[in-house]
Order: sequence, then structure tokens, then C-alpha cells
Amino acid sequence: MKSQDLNTNLKVCSKCIYDEKVSYIDFDSDGVCKYCHQLEKLKNEYGTGSKKGEDKFVEIVEEIKKAGKNKKYDCIIGVSGGTDSSYMLYLTKKWGLRPLAVHYDNTWNSAIATENIRKVLTALDIDLYTHVTDNKEADDIFRSFFYADVSEIEASTDLALAEVMYRAAWKYKVKYVLEGHSFITEGITPVGRNYFDGKYIKSIHNKFGKLPMKTYPLMTFSRFLFWSMFARIQKIRPFWYIDYSKEDARAFLEKEYDWRYYGGHHLENRITAYFHSIYLPQKFNTDMRNNTLSALVRNGKMDRKEALTEYRKPPLVEKDLVEYFKKRLDLSDEEYESIMKRKPKSWYEYPTYKKRFELLRPLFKVLAKANLVPMSFYLKYCFPMGKENKSL
Repeated sequence: MKSQDLNTNLKVCSKCIYDEKVSYIDFDSDGVCKYCHQLEKLKNEYGTGSKKGEDKFVEIVEEIKKAGKNKKYDCIIGVSGGTDSSYMLYLTKKWGLRPLAVHYDNTWNSAIATENIRKVLTALDIDLYTHVTDNKEADDIFRSFFYADVSEIEASTDLALAEVMYRAAWKYKVKYVLEGHSFITEGITPVGRNYFDGKYIKSIHNKFGKLPMKTYPLMTFSRFLFWSMFARIQKIRPFWYIDYSKEDARAFLEKEYDWRYYGGHHLENRITAYFHSIYLPQKFNTDMRNNTLSALVRNGKMDRKEALTEYRKPPLVEKDLVEYFKKRLDLSDEEYESIMKRKPKSWYEYPTYKKRFELLRPLFKVLAKANLVPMSFYLKYCFPMGKENKSL
């Protein structure tokens, strides 16, 4: 297939399904987008799925065991009830590690996700550390982002989980946090899409929120530096090194632990499901399924034409999810519709740490190489971006 979508006038990458609407995209002479090149570079650097990657990860496991000697736990794993984190729990026990599972409860968990966490942890005899934010406070933060007209309505959850994992690691003197992200199965979210940091969350909440932040675990810039430079807690993503199939993992979990699938990527939490299935597509004309579908195409798991066909289908939407969203955030039908029709805004219209991250890029490069901050953070947050407001 040529690098032109047959049913539109948009240029489409010849290797995945990213089109020219994706922020900050460009194509080489063969029609391959820069994100495909970026991921290929990461695959070569980490040796993903090859002997190089496997051998390197064996060394990392031995380092984790050594650092955790005579401690109750030797690593932290953030759990959501989803495929990746659930399978990671199984793998850590298989590798002979002693994990502590950590969960950030934003009070929007689906019943399936909660039950998945319970089943897997019980079967594997793994302890759970949970931080629960007051439900009214969590809703106030989500409502603030909805009022702000920005796309990152559930960004507070991602940052809070990172902070809670650091806190648990510090409490139990653990030096390693393992994350279930795989750029092979998920890709890396394009630059400019879904930005968040502590200043961004606080600035929007200060402007639109009504309740004080008392139970929400905000990660400020100083805390971020403390965790990475002083505490020196390393973040490891095993699936960046080893071979991993999400489909095989899901089948294994269903068979071994009576684990249940929740219908799609990122749909295990109801605010996240609303964000992906309703909010982004309807207000921002954005569908982040192209991340996962592009990853499947790059890796030969799905035909490119099949992926484009799937992408054109409407997202899976949970029944009554909009009504649940309005009820939780105390929004009338009229207010909800009015906000959804308003002109979208971008993260760069509000205060953030972005310029600070850019100024400290050399530092963060060193920290990323040492696994003290995620490499994806360095690639996405530490380089200047023009203020183009493309559809994401």
C-alpha cells in the first residue's frame, strides 16, 4: 500500500498508520514517519527481544536481587488490573524477585480491574500497597481539567501512580521500580500528545478547582529530582529488553488466574475509558488507538489495511459511561454539552515545567541512561517544541 490513505487525502506512514495529523510528524523519502525510526532506534539500543536484550535484563535482575538482599521486597510494581502489570507480577515471581504491588486508586476503578488485582495477587501471594485519594478531591481535579478544555483530563492519575510508587519504594528502602510499558506493543505516545507534570496539574486545579489538595499525591519538580537524584530509585521497563506478546500474556492470565479482559487498551479504569473512548474522539477529534494499532502493524501482528479499517471504526464505549461521568462530576446535561462544544485548548496555554525540563536536558539524558528517569520522559519532555496546534 502506498503512503497515502486510499479514503482520505491525508499522507499516512508507509510502515504504520500514523498520518500527517499526528503532532510533529514528518516522513522520510520512503514515506516512513519519524516515530517508526525512533522506535527502531530504541529497539536496537535496548536489544528488544534479542539475545542482547535478554542478557542485559538477566544482569538487571541480578542487580535487583543484590540491592534487595535482606529486605522484605526488592522491587515495586504498579498495578492497575490490566494485562501488562498483571503479567509483570507473574514474571517477577518467575525471575525469583520479591515484588511489592502498588496501586493508586483514583476511585474510578472498574469492578473487573479491582477483581483482577485481587485474583492475581492472591494466587501469587504478593502484598499490596494502596494509596486512595478522597473521591471528592479526585473528582474536583478531573472536573478542573474538563473546565480547562485541555485533553489531559486523566493525567493526574498517571503522575500520582508514579509518585505513589516512589513513596512506597522509599518507605521500604527498595531501589527498583518495574513498569509494564512496552514500546513494541504500545509504541510511544507522539510528542505533544498527552503532556502532564506537577505544575500543570496544580495550575489547572488552582484555577478551576474548588477543594484543596489534601490526599492527592502531587509530584512537584523538587520531589521528582529528589526521587531520581537523591533517592536514586531506578525505573526499569523489562519489556523494553525481553520478548513480550500482549496476546499471549492475556491468554495466560485468563487460564491461570481467571483474569478477565476489560474490552480494550486503557479501559480498565472508568475515567481512562471516558478519556480514550469519548472525550478525545468527540472534543479533540483524536483517537489514540492509532498508537497500539501502529505498533501491531510495525511488528507484523496486524496487516496495515486491517489496522486502518479497525481505526475507522468508532471506539468501544461502555454503556452509560457519559451519564456516570456527569453524575460523578456534578455536571448538568446543558453544562456538559456546552463544554464539549467549546474550542479545545492545549497544555502549553497553562503553566508547566516544560521549559525547565528543556533547560536541564543534559542532566535528564544522564539520568535516563542510568534508568533514573524513563527514557520516554527524556525523549518527549526535554526537547523544544513549536506551538503548532495540530490535531493529535
